[in-house]
Amino acid sequence: MTALLSLSRAIDGFTRAIGRISAWAILVAVLVSAVNAIVRKAFGVSSNAWLELQWYLFGAVFMFCAPWTLAVNEHIRIDIVSSKLSERGRNIIEFIGLFLFLLPFALLMTVLSWPFFLSSFRSGEVSSSAGGLTIWPAKLLILVGFALLLVQWVSEVIKRVAIARGIMADPHAVGHQTAAEAEAERLLALTGSDPNVKPPALQS
Repeated sequence: MTALLSLSRAIDGFTRAIGRISAWAILVAVLVSAVNAIVRKAFGVSSNAWLELQWYLFGAVFMFCAPWTLAVNEHIRIDIVSSKLSERGRNIIEFIGLFLFLLPFALLMTVLSWPFFLSSFRSGEVSSSAGGLTIWPAKLLILVGFALLLVQWVSEVIKRVAIARGIMADPHAVGHQTAAEAEAERLLALTGSDPNVKPPALQS
């Protein structure tokens, strides 16, 4: 199990690194959008390539940051339910989600994305828009993104097995709802539980 946990940590580190690097594509997309708008307004010049480049960049962020989101437990969940369950109950729900939903979906999308990308690459597919970009890099983003999600699935399963066996503590035991409740209690403590007294940060 020690070797598997080391593998899990390596996968988590890898997907976090990919996610952090990919997140910078948001800034690049904003800059591209700003430059495109300025050039179009100032010189009356524009190109569909600039618009499609923004789509590619946002696609990269979405696909490559999804495994990172899963690794840090920031994906959408119903915390108001999971926060009320025991650790065993949360683990059961996690296993159900991992095996019945995430695995089939990510595996299916990875398998289907391969011929989708390969056909585009072999044909040299180009956007139908005038001055548009080559299409296959965008389709490659889909393939690689779901493949990374599958790799992160392996890490999540390893961690869940370790948690179920009592080898490691659940690093995400406190859900968003629990954290929100703790913050509310902290604010009430600052105001002396008086709803008419605003905390310092909210006073005008």
